[in-house]
Amino acid sequence: MDSFEGIVEFIAVAETHGFSAAARQLGHSTSHVSRQIARLETRLGCALFARTTRSVSLTQAGQRYYQQCKNLLVGLQQANEQVINQQLELSGTLRVSAAGAFAEQYIAPVLIEFASQHPELTIDMDFNSRMVNFVEDGIDFAIRFGALQDSGLVARKLANRNMMAVASPDYLKQYGQPNHPRDLKHHSCIISNKDHWLFHGADSASEPEREINVKVQGRWRSNNVPAVIAACEQHLGIGYLPKSSFINALAKGSVVPILQPYWSSGLTSWIVYQNRRFLPMRARLAIDHLLAHFADWQE
Repeated sequence: MDSFEGIVEFIAVAETHGFSAAARQLGHSTSHVSRQIARLETRLGCALFARTTRSVSLTQAGQRYYQQCKNLLVGLQQANEQVINQQLELSGTLRVSAAGAFAEQYIAPVLIEFASQHPELTIDMDFNSRMVNFVEDGIDFAIRFGALQDSGLVARKLANRNMMAVASPDYLKQYGQPNHPRDLKHHSCIISNKDHWLFHGADSASEPEREINVKVQGRWRSNNVPAVIAACEQHLGIGYLPKSSFINALAKGSVVPILQPYWSSGLTSWIVYQNRRFLPMRARLAIDHLLAHFADWQE
């Protein structure tokens, strides 16, 4: 089976764009990876990579060879998984990247439930909003919200999160209730990530509905959702976050909704991953579990 030697190393170098990065991913030395690639190129009689002092890229022949080899490797991985996981006894480590209060309050409990159903499975959940390299960081999928920038990734809608404006009863008693989003210019607002808030509606009954962009200011700014909610509850001003953020505060009566006719449709949360064909079974089933749980949030 000498013809298969070096294939795994070749795919790793192609996807990480470097011999050192591929070696770290595979747990081998850089020299071992380099030797395997050199032997593979010798057997094939052509160069698979164009090498410079700064980068490694596939040649034209290498690109064609990569597509064929990747399909073969994926087929082998899927065949192995079907045999190993016939009873869906998932094992190994599922690595998930997520960030924010939504991930903490809603995503994590669902994945904990998933882990409880598969005792041999380990879940590593990284609460970090930075951009991840799915290959180098070993991330199976990420939870992200808002507009997605990388069109090369697969994105599946997880939840629509409509916005809600709130304030404490004491704040409204002291400062009055705004009747239109533009009234917020005269109020103290609790700012999370942005000081421009988007609403939807009309400035007057005779005008068509449209997006209303209001620049706000206030006494409290924080990129931590619980801190924003606490500031609202302590009468520091008006908050504007996804509705799901205020469920507990609304239930306690510490805040009340305002400006309801103008709330925007808000944010969309996505499950993002590199390519659906290359996902291990534990990731595919975890994604299906999340999508089923949040089915009512996707409309």
